[in-house]
Amino acid sequence: MNGPDLVVVAIDGPSGSGKSSVARAVASRLRYGYLDTGAMYRAATWWCLDQHVDLTDAEGVAAAARAMPLTIGTDPEAPGVEVGGTDISVPIRTTEISTQVSAVATNLEVRAELRRRQREIIGLVGRERGGVVAEGRDITTVVAPDSDVRILLYASEEARLARRSTELHGNASTANVEATRDQIVRRDRDDSTVSSFMQAAPGVTTIDTSDLTLQGSVEAVLDQIASDLGRIRD
Repeated sequence: MNGPDLVVVAIDGPSGSGKSSVARAVASRLRYGYLDTGAMYRAATWWCLDQHVDLTDAEGVAAAARAMPLTIGTDPEAPGVEVGGTDISVPIRTTEISTQVSAVATNLEVRAELRRRQREIIGLVGRERGGVVAEGRDITTVVAPDSDVRILLYASEEARLARRSTELHGNASTANVEATRDQIVRRDRDDSTVSSFMQAAPGVTTIDTSDLTLQGSVEAVLDQIASDLGRIRD
């Protein structure tokens, strides 16, 4: 537990499970800070490409990550991302970054650096706002294993592919789902070599969002938070 002045809600899950949208909505409802740790790995990937660092050069990538002048927004209503004063909130969501981010996210030295930054942000923002919702792949197990609330959002592969396809292409047609498959399945496979996010660790609650709407998923998470904190929901 983190004490009465700071509530930490940790949400992990695979691509397409809804964790980013759900975490933002939950943070907004609770008036907590919000931390998208995945955006930090995307930012590191963008920075390496911008600095012409070969992503196969593990030491070069790690050095670039340590030097990265990152500013990440923690307001759930406007979680922007800047590197060196440049707003990269949109560029880091492109297919170019999505298809290469695993090369950076699986670099153990990069993970160590970004986890250090993530813990600092969680502490600072949590104290400022009374709480923080942090989401990613290893928040419940490595970054903040002592979080007050630890949740793994999960969904079937079919549901996850349909969601990401709709997000990227506007619908979940067969062609669009197949075009999206590599980003979902390969990324999860690659990232699972350095973090465990497909099954809940001991003490972590699993919420299956396969058949839930976004609002239904948000309500399920809010119910779990209230339960874990011993509160009655408003």
